[in-house]
Formats: sequence, C-alpha cells, structure tokens
Amino acid sequence: MTPPKTAMVLAAGLGTRMRPLTDAKPKPLVEVYGRTLVDRVLDRLEGAGVATVVVNVHHHADLLERHLKARRTPKIVLSDERAKLLDSGGGVKKALPQLGQGPFFIVNSDTIWIEGMQRNLPMLAGRFDPARMDALLLLAATATSRGYDGRGDFSADSDGRLTRRAEGQVTPFVYAGAIVTTADFFKGAPDGPFSLNLLFDRAIERDRLYGIRLDGTWMHVGTPDAIAEAEACYAADQG
Repeated sequence: MTPPKTAMVLAAGLGTRMRPLTDAKPKPLVEVYGRTLVDRVLDRLEGAGVATVVVNVHHHADLLERHLKARRTPKIVLSDERAKLLDSGGGVKKALPQLGQGPFFIVNSDTIWIEGMQRNLPMLAGRFDPARMDALLLLAATATSRGYDGRGDFSADSDGRLTRRAEGQVTPFVYAGAIVTTADFFKGAPDGPFSLNLLFDRAIERDRLYGIRLDGTWMHVGTPDAIAEAEACYAADQG
C-alpha cells in the first residue's frame, strides 16, 4: 500500500478542560516541553512522509492560523469552521476533497507520545488493509498511559479487531488519537456536526474496525496539571 501523503489534524475544539490556558489561545498552541502540541503532531506527520495536512480551525482561529503560516513543511491547508464547529467526524467529512480517496491519517492535535523501537505512524500505515478494515486506530495501553485515569475504550481480539468497552468494564486499550483510513469510511455519514465515534460504531457492527498498540509512551494532556507529567516524561527520555 502506498504510504499516506495527506492527513487531517483535528484542531478546532474548544479545549474547555485545559482552561485557563485556553482562555487566551487554542489548545493546539499549548506548549509541552518547549514545543506546541500541534507542532509535535505536524512533526510526526512530516516524519511519516505526509506532504499535505488539512487543519481545521475554530477556537481562537486567527492565532492558530498565524502560527501555522510559519511552517514550511508539510504544506498546511486550513479548513475554516469559524462559523460552525463540526465535531471530529463532520470536520473530516468537510475536508475530504483536500484529503483525497486515501489512505490518509486523521490525528488529534493534542495527542503526543515518545516513540519506542518503531515509529508509530509509519507502522500504522503499513498495517492498514482496506480490504479487511474500514479504519485502523492507534491504541495505547490503558494501564501504562501517562496522565490517563480512565477505564479504556476498546478490547481487541488476536487479529486486532475492536469491540467497545461495556459499561462498568475496564478495557486494555485507550484510543491514542491517530487513525489511518480512506474516504470510503465516510460513505453514508450525516451532514453537519457528528463524532467519529458514530463511524467507529458502524465499523464495529461490520467487524471492520481494527487497532494496533502504540510502541512507546502515550501521554494524555487533557488538563493543565497533566502538562508537568508529560514534560517529566520528555525530560526522562532526553536524559
């Protein structure tokens, strides 16, 4: 399979849990260990060979747009959601003409990790099989993720086929905020705002949602307090 040359970075959210930092700037511009969250994501995509990245903007859109203009690579295409926030699924559907038929990455602008032995985005792309999969998700271990205290999102069988966490259950994997898929994943998707979770559930019903485990350390930076823990991880890795 040809490695993805396009990607969508989801950067339009309000970042309410990151307040007060996001009162004056969008969450993607929050810095962790001296680099903004969005630049860390764009660096990963550039390293994976992606040439064009669509970034949606809404909250403090002017600030994010100004920041992104300073990048030379990858090429940045803005998807303007100032008038109406479209949620994760609606945002990608709006950008499909720029993303092409695929495969392409979808990455949350606030997902960060320290690589292990393998680089995770190339690994994700290399294991995507559109004949069997509607989408392949990058997953982190629930028990060892830093800054995360939830119950997980998915269980996986021996082939990586995913099922949802049942109420009251603790599952091994949390969604790590990166996907490889194609435009076909969005066939029949509604117009307007909707979450990618809608498409995840549809794919699960068809036994076509898969995941692979992230190699390295995934850090959930959901609140200001989580920044210090993430920075400690980077400092330990550098040391």
